[in-house]
Amino acid sequence: MIENVSRRDFFKASGALILAVSFKANAQFGRLGFAPNAFVQIDSDSTVTVIVKHLEMGQGTYTGLPTLVAEELDADWAQIRVEGAPADAKRYNNLFWGPAQGTGGSTALANSYEQLRKAGAVARSMLLAAAAERWNAPASEITISKGIVSHAASKRRATFGELAASASTQVLPVDAPLKDPKDFVYIGKPAQRTDARAKSNGSAQFTQDVKLPGMLTAVVLHPPRFGAKLARFDAAKAREIRGVEDVVPFSTPASDGVAVLARDYWTAKRGRDALTAEWDESNAFRLGSDEIMAEYKRIAVTPGASARKDGDADGALRGATRTLEAAYEFPYLAHASMEPMNCVVALRDGGCEIWNGEQFQTVDQAALAQLLGIPPQQVKLNMLYAGGSFGRRANPKSDFLLEAAAIAKAIGGKAPVKLVWGREDDMRAGFYRPMYYHQLEAGLDSDGGLTAWRHTIVGQSIITGTAFEGAFVKNGVDATSVEGAANLPYAIPNLSVELHSPKIGVPVQWWRSVGSTHTAFATECFLDELARATKKDPLQLRRGLLAKHPRHLATLELAAREAGWGKPMPKDRARGIAVHESFNTVVAQVAEVSRHKDGLRLERVICAVDCGIAVNPNIVAMQMESGIGYGLSAALMGAITLKDGMVEQSNFHDYPVLRINQMPRIEVHIVASGAQPTGVGEPATPVIAPALANAVLALTGTPVRKLPFSAQGLAFA
Repeated sequence: MIENVSRRDFFKASGALILAVSFKANAQFGRLGFAPNAFVQIDSDSTVTVIVKHLEMGQGTYTGLPTLVAEELDADWAQIRVEGAPADAKRYNNLFWGPAQGTGGSTALANSYEQLRKAGAVARSMLLAAAAERWNAPASEITISKGIVSHAASKRRATFGELAASASTQVLPVDAPLKDPKDFVYIGKPAQRTDARAKSNGSAQFTQDVKLPGMLTAVVLHPPRFGAKLARFDAAKAREIRGVEDVVPFSTPASDGVAVLARDYWTAKRGRDALTAEWDESNAFRLGSDEIMAEYKRIAVTPGASARKDGDADGALRGATRTLEAAYEFPYLAHASMEPMNCVVALRDGGCEIWNGEQFQTVDQAALAQLLGIPPQQVKLNMLYAGGSFGRRANPKSDFLLEAAAIAKAIGGKAPVKLVWGREDDMRAGFYRPMYYHQLEAGLDSDGGLTAWRHTIVGQSIITGTAFEGAFVKNGVDATSVEGAANLPYAIPNLSVELHSPKIGVPVQWWRSVGSTHTAFATECFLDELARATKKDPLQLRRGLLAKHPRHLATLELAAREAGWGKPMPKDRARGIAVHESFNTVVAQVAEVSRHKDGLRLERVICAVDCGIAVNPNIVAMQMESGIGYGLSAALMGAITLKDGMVEQSNFHDYPVLRINQMPRIEVHIVASGAQPTGVGEPATPVIAPALANAVLALTGTPVRKLPFSAQGLAFA
């Protein structure tokens, strides 16, 4: 049984409470050590444990956030340990989300930057006070370096552990000073990932590693169509399989299903595959992808909800010397994370305990409590590592967690349940990035200047019907559907963005970089089409339109310079460029493609990023590379298609993802900045597809207006 006693006892013993960045705590010292606040614990062996409130799903949170504490504490990096925080929005809320705890929107480092620096500074101040008291010396004469507290005049030295007990008796400082950035030791420098060794030697704990006494593994038969309800099922053949312990139907707000439970996954899967069931499909969704897109195109020519209106785009288009039009199509996309959905649940003592890669603590806690009819505080969430998410684990309907809890409830709580979705379950019964259709029209004056821009977007709303609707849907506009389009940075005097959000029975949710996944492609590709039509250099066109956006311009210039933009290219080789802002981070990319007998080849990608101060440049580079790889998978070959309401894809053979040997050479360049950090987990993803498409346009003269590239017959070797 996985049981983190130290964390449980720590939070029982500690009276720590942090709201926003205000420390209101009494330092504690017991067998566990010195805990001056909710984020830092120093043990008698000088180990510094940083309590991290955000999920580590590969993006480097368990390295970036401890770096902030280590910096202000002046700890030695080798002393640092990490533990995931429990579900407690009072202490561990995402400061950008108000009273809610969770990880998403590339906010982990950005919302924690000052908070965790202050946590480290408070602990440091109290250690200094303890040393000053012990040595009868002014605190101003005492220094800390690499975890050693020193007084040069008396040549005294002490470790954190030696001072921990007396530090816990010191008065909590009202305002511990933060370092001047010029004195940073860790921030801005590469540091070894805290999770690298555990993930390499197999000791890192993921949901699949959880083994509880008497635990049963559940595999579910889901309806073949969205919205179908279970009518009846026959479990006879499933029960004949040796090792099958139980077969139970269940229902949650997200779906119906039948679960087969066994002592191991393979037996449960065999039992599930032997089930037969009949479904009530009277309210099931039955359209195919082509029919949905046809409806979107019909809707696009009608007036939509206004997301932005500058000047008079309609009038400017009527008076334009020349107009150009383009339309872009985007399919549904699966998240396809390395670790499909899974969850362990135990119902006992009138409460519920969960083990999983927990991304959405406050939402999941409330949903589980409602399903089980218990107070939210009786739902305990243990946050383990997650093997990717790309938005999927932050499901607004808590779908797979509710499924696990409903199954445990259906068996009367007699055993802990580990729910395991196979790849096929996640591909066919999951949630998707919505399908979208974009229609754009531009007006030009006699000199080829851009005077008008009209942009219509059609696609399902992710937010409508969720707890976030009140905050993110205004006047019929889902902000996540139009981000990247409604805040287009280019100086166009007459600009209109309209949105249609048809209600379609396909479950959708955010996907890595959310609205920018489609808006960046449509806007950046259309801009290159305009450049080509007016015989302008794409870089020069952007330069002229970004005078009031210096971050965009500087990032664009850096990428272009490092790519050698403007230098002659060999025959059958071309470059494409794109720049986009998402999650307050600006990314520009240049893609170089070449033409060969066996198809096109993406040779290299030059990426520039302005993410404020780069707390760990290595992780910034990793996330740019990761985002580019993820975006390339979708751009080249990613598509979830439906036929008669059923998803046609099931696994990586028909929903392929990029392999390591298909990755291009990537160069990452970070814009020097002293600003507070912004997100890096998502912003690289939306830029690669338009950069690549613009390179293809430059090479072949043919615009790419439908994703994936394979849909237009474009093959990459």
